[in-house]
Parts: sequence; structure tokens; C-alpha cells
Amino acid sequence: MILDMLLYETGVVLAYAASGILLMFIGYFVVDLLTPGKLHVVLWEQKSPNAAVLVASDLLGVAIIVIAAIRASADDLGAGIVTTLLFGIIGIILMAASFLLIDALTPGKRGEIVNATTLHPEVWVNASAHIGIAGIMAAALL
Repeated sequence: MILDMLLYETGVVLAYAASGILLMFIGYFVVDLLTPGKLHVVLWEQKSPNAAVLVASDLLGVAIIVIAAIRASADDLGAGIVTTLLFGIIGIILMAASFLLIDALTPGKRGEIVNATTLHPEVWVNASAHIGIAGIMAAALL
């Protein structure tokens, strides 16, 4: 009986962890689509601090949304995974929209900001928007 419960709970943890990892991968991919150049090159080869802040805030934002979605999820594992994925995708879309909106309303181009060798103030605005959106969604879910 205890072993059965332990195996089931392990499966639950692995299912939610896989969902979270998938959503963070999607979040990374969306940032890659929205920024000029190949993001892995900008991050690991060019070592752009702006790209690092942008990606880190996106991943943290997605994680916050996933945590809240898991806490608010249904007792049924299947429904819980579906709602976690749904709310995660909504969060990624909202963060991408905020990134594009900030870019449209402020001077400069994304390429200049992401590829700059020093931290640009706009990256902190985008990072704050990502975390803010995640916090708002988390509050709505909980």
C-alpha cells in the first residue's frame, strides 16, 4: 500500500516536472523567435548580459506560473497536467506580447538591446514585465 502510494506520487511529480520543463523550453524557444540571431549563440558565445537577463526572467516567470498552476490544479492528474500546460502557454503568450509591446513603444531595436555588451535599461523593464505577468497570473490562480 505505501509502495503503491509512493510510486503514484513519484509519477505525479515526474509528470508535473516534465510539464514544467516543456513549458520552460517553449518559453526559451519563443524568446529565441522574438530576438534577432540565434539565442544560444548570443548567450553562450557572445555572452550577452541582456539576453541572459531576458531569458532568465522568462524562465523564472514560466516557473512561477507553473508552480501556481500546479497548486491550483484539479485532483485528477490528467486534468491537472492539461490546466498546467494551458496556463503556462497563456503566460508565455502574455510575456511575449509584453516584450513586443515594450519594444514597439520604446526607442531602439531589439537587436541593439539584446546584442549590446553592457546591460541596457530596457532589458530590466522587460524582465520586470515578465515577472509581473507571472505574479499576476499566480495570484489569479491561487
